[in-house]
Amino acid sequence: MESKKRVAIIGGGMTGLAAAFKLEQAKSHEGIHYDLFEKNDRLGGKIQTIVRDGFVIERGPDSFLARKQSMSRLAKEVGLEGELLSNDTGQAYILKDDTLYPMPSGAVMGIPTELKPFATTKLFSPLGKLRALGDFFIPPVVGRDEDVSLGHFFRARLGNQVVDDLIEPLLSGIYAGDLDKLSLKATFPHFQQLESKHGSLIKGLQATRGKQTQAKDSAGKKKGMFLTFERGLESFVEAIAARLDQNSVHTGVQIDNIQKDADVFRLTFDDGTIKEYDQVIITTPPHVTAKMLGAYDYFKYFKELESSTVATVALGFHKSAVDNPYEGTGFVVSKKSSFDITACTWTHKKWRHSTPEGHALLRSYVGRAGDSDIVYKTDEEIVAAVMKDLKQIMNITGEPLFYEVTRWKQSMPQYAVGHTYKIAKMREDIARHLPGLHIAGAGLDGVGLPDCIDQGERAAECILQSI
Repeated sequence: MESKKRVAIIGGGMTGLAAAFKLEQAKSHEGIHYDLFEKNDRLGGKIQTIVRDGFVIERGPDSFLARKQSMSRLAKEVGLEGELLSNDTGQAYILKDDTLYPMPSGAVMGIPTELKPFATTKLFSPLGKLRALGDFFIPPVVGRDEDVSLGHFFRARLGNQVVDDLIEPLLSGIYAGDLDKLSLKATFPHFQQLESKHGSLIKGLQATRGKQTQAKDSAGKKKGMFLTFERGLESFVEAIAARLDQNSVHTGVQIDNIQKDADVFRLTFDDGTIKEYDQVIITTPPHVTAKMLGAYDYFKYFKELESSTVATVALGFHKSAVDNPYEGTGFVVSKKSSFDITACTWTHKKWRHSTPEGHALLRSYVGRAGDSDIVYKTDEEIVAAVMKDLKQIMNITGEPLFYEVTRWKQSMPQYAVGHTYKIAKMREDIARHLPGLHIAGAGLDGVGLPDCIDQGERAAECILQSI
């Protein structure tokens, strides 16, 4: 009888868990054995939920895009479909020059699709609005196989004002990066396709939005764009982990080196132990992956790939201590602002399940690409800076009941111009020289949780097809 194929999965974040779950489902009839290795003493990577005093607080991501269905599908497979919740919809704001401006209705990632709200907003000057309408007449900025920065692309089509005061704050909330460095092709290729097909982003989005219908709840109210779990995102991690073979899951384990020897991969652990596997899935951050594979030149790009440093700051209050005259779910901060915070979610309004009755929960973000000094200050200093900013926008009395500061150092990969080409070259080198090695995770093809699930499952499927 042929022996089972041995598969190592390195990294127990969302990508690694998705890969492990797929292999777990297939192992009984596919003749494989997998081991999942995680350096930390817990699984889930950036997913970390705190449940205290009736609050549900997310340290990392707080939700995922509902339209990317792989996470909802996996939730159903692990029995959590009934715990999925949509965000409460409401007005979002842009903070510019000490004033909160409502985000113009119909704006998609900051790009206007409804002309009346765009024409009447006070967020832009008349010249700024006129310049943005140039999108209807400007010829294509990029060719089909060309890559440029998001900043260059959007500035050429819509002008500086719309970019600095609306598009940049929104997209920075996703990638925590510099718009003038981030790759259009790697982050939002859809916009490149709209320009090519329609000759205008506004026309393209109007055409595609006209074909879409937004889901509604049982009361007929439009559902939010995002989903989370009633007991927090970490409940999803726990549900996946509970369905894995516990003898195959190893936490608190560090791998220092990976080399291929003939047809097997030799993994060297920090205690000197060496184990051999037929195939390996690596889901760790790019710089960690490059270090483990230091014997090979194919991962030079991963060594150079920059990652941004940010922090989240959750503040709990008695509701009476927060006088917020604005109805909505939160705000993002204009690029040229002097504020330390880059965004704030009024979590008790956006996610009502997260906060007990009579309380308020505010979640702020600090740290920008190229300016992360505040992240390295003490918790008390960070909280003081955040409170100073928030008090300029809302009337907050007294101190918070509690705070949770979470630093994410070098945690958000920055897809610079040329990213897709460099990743393609890396994959070619792996296929030619290191067959059986599979690289996946947020450093490659998307930073969202569903993107990571897709990548983990694809890596596992590739292994199953090769057996």
